[in-house]
Amino acid sequence: MSEPSASSLLQLIWLASPALPVGGFSYSEGLEAAVEMAGVDTEAAAADWLADQLHLSLGRGDLAVVAQAQAAWRAGDTEAIARLNAWVMQTRESAEFLLQTLQMGHSFVEWLKLHHADAAGIFQGRPVGYPIAFAFAAERAGATVRDGCLAFAFGWAENMVSAAVKAVPLGQSAGQRMLARLATEIPEAVQRAMALPDDERQAFSPMLAVLSARHETQYSRLFRS
Repeated sequence: MSEPSASSLLQLIWLASPALPVGGFSYSEGLEAAVEMAGVDTEAAAADWLADQLHLSLGRGDLAVVAQAQAAWRAGDTEAIARLNAWVMQTRESAEFLLQTLQMGHSFVEWLKLHHADAAGIFQGRPVGYPIAFAFAAERAGATVRDGCLAFAFGWAENMVSAAVKAVPLGQSAGQRMLARLATEIPEAVQRAMALPDDERQAFSPMLAVLSARHETQYSRLFRS
């Protein structure tokens, strides 16, 4: 396997950055509700929660979508892209989770239009889930499927650790320890996601869904989900 070019590597770092204007920083994906209602109120508990979410939710759902969508974009398989996008929309287990993928997907497409002249025509104003838009950007960056998935997962990890630091709350050193742990576990999650057959891809995370739904009416909250 050839080494990625400097340009491709920098574009992947850019895509994974929390500074990308897609709104990822404004979501906790149920973590804020878990802090109040599920005892996720220490560094150890938050680290375990995020590691479980990586392997049981992200790795078996959106991360697998990114892997398949990136390959589909490369092959020009628009039917596969449509199926994967529909799956993303149909498997959001709360109103907040659906709002998140739609809002981040829309913002990502708007950002893509600034960098890819054909993006407007490709997406044609249709609702698109965030993993689908990210996969398009990773493919255009010339990334391998593995590298695109690694960037997606690390961007998720940075946003979630930042949410934990604010919501628990924790110090920055604790956040860095949590991020270091996730970084060591992300490659395994990516490998499993890349090998996941269609009939094993899933988004069934009951406790996460319940907490996300309860977050909709949570008193005094920082995040949109």
